[in-house]
Amino acid sequence: MFSLRAEGISKRFQYEWVFRNLDIHLNLGESLAITGGNGSGKSTLIKTITGAIPLTDGKLEITQNGQDIPADDWFNFLTISAPYLELPEEFTLQELLNFHFKFKKLYRNISTDEILDKIYLRDQKDKQINQFSSGMKQRVKLGLSVFSDVPMVFLDEPTSNLDKKGIEWYQNIIPEYLNDRIVFVASNDEREYTFCKQTMRLEDYK
Repeated sequence: MFSLRAEGISKRFQYEWVFRNLDIHLNLGESLAITGGNGSGKSTLIKTITGAIPLTDGKLEITQNGQDIPADDWFNFLTISAPYLELPEEFTLQELLNFHFKFKKLYRNISTDEILDKIYLRDQKDKQINQFSSGMKQRVKLGLSVFSDVPMVFLDEPTSNLDKKGIEWYQNIIPEYLNDRIVFVASNDEREYTFCKQTMRLEDYK
């Protein structure tokens, strides 16, 4: 059993509280949409839960088979797709896939060739990332997150830069590959989190 539990977590920057006294408890197969307007703190909450920035108060535990996982090791158990995370633009797409999956296992033994097909970028595999459009980069980010064999996936504004066809692709591929994991979606667009079983409005925790 793998689970994440947050009890009374809070984050403050100087004198302003981003969120306060927030509780979360998720097991494998459960998903949570973190909603709120622009600037409400959705990305900050993602960063605190993933250990990128420290909490101001509260307790956050990630456990596997009843054993606490040290915070320094959390990164081994999660992936993140977010607008503020950049791809190494000097890599070709094939080089990026090969590099990424030196550190993460492939989900369900899917091959990198299959990933190229699933993100509709097979014919771009030898092109450098710096030549990709913003929508192509977003599909790469989502592909790296979804097809990594980790128990937790964090998606911050997952359809940003995607056109209508890209949004339909996202809506189809996410439930298929994430239904047995813990999933967080930070969004103010309902189309991005229709599959989530729980919803949390961040403005309620100021």
